[in-house]
Amino acid sequence: MSHDELAAGRAAHAAGDWAAAHRHLRDADRTTLGPEDLRLLSTAAYLVGDRDTAIDARQAAHTTSLADGDRRAAARDAQELAMFFAERGEPAVGAGWVARASRLLEGEPEDLPERGHLLVPEVFGALMGGDPVAALDLAERIGQIGRTVGDADLVGFSLTASGRAMIYQGRVPDGLARLDEAMVALTTGEVSPIMAGHLYCAMVEGCQEVGDVGRMATWTQTLERWCAGQPGLVPFTGQCAVHRAQIHRVHGSFPEALEELGRAVTRYAANGMEPAVALALYERGEVLRLTGDLDGADTAFEEAAAQGHDPQPGRALLWLAQGRTAAAEGCVRRLLDEAGGPVARARVLGPAVEVLLAADDLDTAGSASIELTGLAESFGCDVLTAQAEYAAGQVALATGDSSGALTRLRRAWRCWIGIGGRYDAARARLLLAEALRALGDEVSAESELSVAARTFAELGAEPARREAERLLGGGLPDGLTAREAEVLRLVAAGRTNPQIAQELVLSEKTVARHLSNIFGKIGVASRTEAAAYAFAHRLT
Repeated sequence: MSHDELAAGRAAHAAGDWAAAHRHLRDADRTTLGPEDLRLLSTAAYLVGDRDTAIDARQAAHTTSLADGDRRAAARDAQELAMFFAERGEPAVGAGWVARASRLLEGEPEDLPERGHLLVPEVFGALMGGDPVAALDLAERIGQIGRTVGDADLVGFSLTASGRAMIYQGRVPDGLARLDEAMVALTTGEVSPIMAGHLYCAMVEGCQEVGDVGRMATWTQTLERWCAGQPGLVPFTGQCAVHRAQIHRVHGSFPEALEELGRAVTRYAANGMEPAVALALYERGEVLRLTGDLDGADTAFEEAAAQGHDPQPGRALLWLAQGRTAAAEGCVRRLLDEAGGPVARARVLGPAVEVLLAADDLDTAGSASIELTGLAESFGCDVLTAQAEYAAGQVALATGDSSGALTRLRRAWRCWIGIGGRYDAARARLLLAEALRALGDEVSAESELSVAARTFAELGAEPARREAERLLGGGLPDGLTAREAEVLRLVAAGRTNPQIAQELVLSEKTVARHLSNIFGKIGVASRTEAAAYAFAHRLT
């Protein structure tokens, strides 16, 4: 029976049926498994999310290879174990296995494939350490080794890593071309399944970082098909869900995004990748912020931060929505000081413009907008171009250049429409309406606002809908009276009921009644929420 299990496990592994391979190889008599069979079990276990068995089987293969005197095979096992432990959030253990692999290769020729794989952690170290030049040099060396020895894993990794390094250098078109080449290499099926999954995810992530939604959507679909074609696959399905959610968020499909993020958290946790859960939580915070669940967004950002993911710049925009302008301003100024590379700066410049304008720092906002426009021109990606045009339109409007604002905002609107970004296209319409009003074209302004209000209502973007309706009505939002608006303004300023009563020459009982009416009309339950509403609707 054990022989049958082993044969069935080998066949299932060859067919890419990881669930069956895991079951049969796990149930086979362990004493009948040689080092190659142990590696098959380790791979299958990894791919179905059984990390403990993956590690145990790979360690057994490593020990057996050492006993057999096969130092190269033992070094390769050590390299795989380093990756397993690093992914599991145990980098010190992973570093120990890297050191062992390096020691086992002492005295061996320089052009071995194991030498190339030993450089992989160094590439990650250089990328995470903010040294894309060193990362590119290492990736090129890996590619040279891979081509010399015919190792498809090394060639694929080299193309992907060098592409990411070029992107971080600001050479975005060149970097994306490398990622395209890597994607072609993956279609041959020569790359091992674990490496292929990592490369697919790295390429999609690279596209997301620079705002290339077209490539991101296409490659996410490719990754989905790759995942679906392998029964029992667990790793990489969480990444698929996050990437789908990011695309849904761009398109304004917020319920679908939240559903995908829920799946991503479940799959990451099931695969023992708790650190990756933080990214899904950050994305959840972003969606909840746009839909108006500010408390839920705050919780999501807090949880993401607790698990090691920087919740900025999303949290700064949340603070802005809550009326905490000073906190948001301090944060974006720090982010602008810290962000060094072009990709990192592109991520924070758009939010920084919005916050700095709210803080009345038009000069710094203008400088940030100009820098963002330059990056968008060099990147050549639609999302960043749309963000840059929108930021420039915001600055032009704030400085009284209504005609200039109209030009830039129309470009932003066209870009967002072109990539299916309904929410952001509607946001551009809000500012277009303000520019049109400033130029005396009230009829066109109302048309823009009507479309924007309908779009926000369809998408469930409640804060933006209320803003559109306020602008459309030209008066106070949600049926507030002038007196109620005065009370709300003072609440937002931090006044207590007795202080409000004294300032407006009212009784405290009357102030309490006004507050009760205000809370009912605007749908809030606390003074903090009321203050956030007042700021969002420009009543302060």
